[in-house]
Amino acid sequence: MTRYSTRIRDDHMVAVRFSSLGDVVLTTGVLLHRHALRGTEFTVVTRSAFAPVFEGNPAVREVIGLTDEELHGQGQAMAFRMIVDKYRNSPLLDLHRNLRSAMLARSWKDAIICYRKMAFARRVFLMSGGRWFGDALRSLNIPQRYAAGLYGPQEIPSAEELRPRIFLSEAEKSSARERLAPLRNKGRIAAIHPFAAHAAKTWPAESWMRLAAALEAQGISCLWLGRGDDFTGAGEPASLINKTDLRELSAVLAESDILITGDSGPMHLATAAGTPVLALFGPTTREWGFFPSGERDRVLECSLPCRPCSLHGSARCPRGNACTGGISMESVLGNALEMLGL
Repeated sequence: MTRYSTRIRDDHMVAVRFSSLGDVVLTTGVLLHRHALRGTEFTVVTRSAFAPVFEGNPAVREVIGLTDEELHGQGQAMAFRMIVDKYRNSPLLDLHRNLRSAMLARSWKDAIICYRKMAFARRVFLMSGGRWFGDALRSLNIPQRYAAGLYGPQEIPSAEELRPRIFLSEAEKSSARERLAPLRNKGRIAAIHPFAAHAAKTWPAESWMRLAAALEAQGISCLWLGRGDDFTGAGEPASLINKTDLRELSAVLAESDILITGDSGPMHLATAAGTPVLALFGPTTREWGFFPSGERDRVLECSLPCRPCSLHGSARCPRGNACTGGISMESVLGNALEMLGL
């Protein structure tokens, strides 16, 4: 629920989103839109690991990055007390709406503005096998749900207006170009992110390797990215798995011609960096609001009656991950080549 004071200050707000990477990235377009429209500047409260997402963002005055110690027990109590004492006279934009953000908000003095989480609609949609609330869920993606508390029902900006953005310095771009020069000299670069928070959200390693071989046969260099077991056997610069921080990952994505990935945080980073995304969606669907929103982004999915199977993606699937596995390598390859203009 949104709690308003008599007069909402619009020059400064405190925006809260603790995790995860993709969700944090999706806040950036919302803050930028409000800044462009009203001149609002934001203090962002997030996990320290995600603070680099906001570097260079003109809408962000300050980022408070909290460590694990500052998000548990006495450490959290002290960190929240400091934030409340310093900023409670500014509106709080709660873009998380969980127990932790509620604990931060409980002593807030000014307006508390919450994002439209649509939790009830999502659960009913899931339990009804998609028979209820589908239109409502499809009408707003996650950035629009974030923005809903800031605008009237008829004033919520379009998905395009709220598209995420990440701002890279010239030094970061130059470093990425130098790092990828051996691949760029051969032609186009297809970045591949083969990891996901849940196994059902991505192909098995063998499928990714088949795709990479097919792309290489077309003269396209493959760039492996992300964090996980490096099963590629490739060295640098072809494999940067476990070898980039968040800003470096964003920069090499910006220098790539396409990103091929499952439903993941780097998917949204690529959109924010302006790189076309070819996303493979399995257990999660459009109704959850996380489809990439770039003009050239594409989503591949299988139409199965069991989708979506959960709110966030299950660890196990009784059908052997049929939704993701049903996306053929030929389909992914064909769409990737088309997106690359080949």
